[in-house]
Amino acid sequence: MSVRPPLPYEFLPQVPSFQLSSRDITEGGTLGREFIHGGGNLSPQLAWSGLPEGTRSIAVTCYDPDAPTGSGWWHWLALNLPADTAELPRGAGASDDGLPGAASFHGRNDFPSNKYDGAAPPPGAPHRYVFAVHALDVEKLDVTADTPAAQIGFNITFHTLGRALLTAEYGV
Repeated sequence: MSVRPPLPYEFLPQVPSFQLSSRDITEGGTLGREFIHGGGNLSPQLAWSGLPEGTRSIAVTCYDPDAPTGSGWWHWLALNLPADTAELPRGAGASDDGLPGAASFHGRNDFPSNKYDGAAPPPGAPHRYVFAVHALDVEKLDVTADTPAAQIGFNITFHTLGRALLTAEYGV
């Protein structure tokens, strides 16, 4: 039995949490075929409320800490969502057109592409997919669509006022 690495969020500065839910995934549940890379490759519906005061924008990410890379694997980086956004519908990660607000865009994930790309683990133990909604203290992150995912993650962390997590699994 292999030991799973801790979630990287456990090592970041602690920030308040808020409500995060989904009609498509449940905490600790298994991702459905429609949300995996070899299936429908759709981003799941996510809804949140109770953002901390001072939130000026939102970022939504999906990260696999169990990828055999030494640094995990970024599946989704939706950036600069307006602060009044409370939900992303199923499939919003297909392109920038699915994101609310004129300044919103997808950062480059590790596939690499600028959209949501679902679970695609190698055979073996299931991997965890951490969907995170980050309440940020800036209207726009100082990154572009071509900024590496790790650098985007650094910028998100530096500007996070609050964070909510929802983790699901998938394995082959």
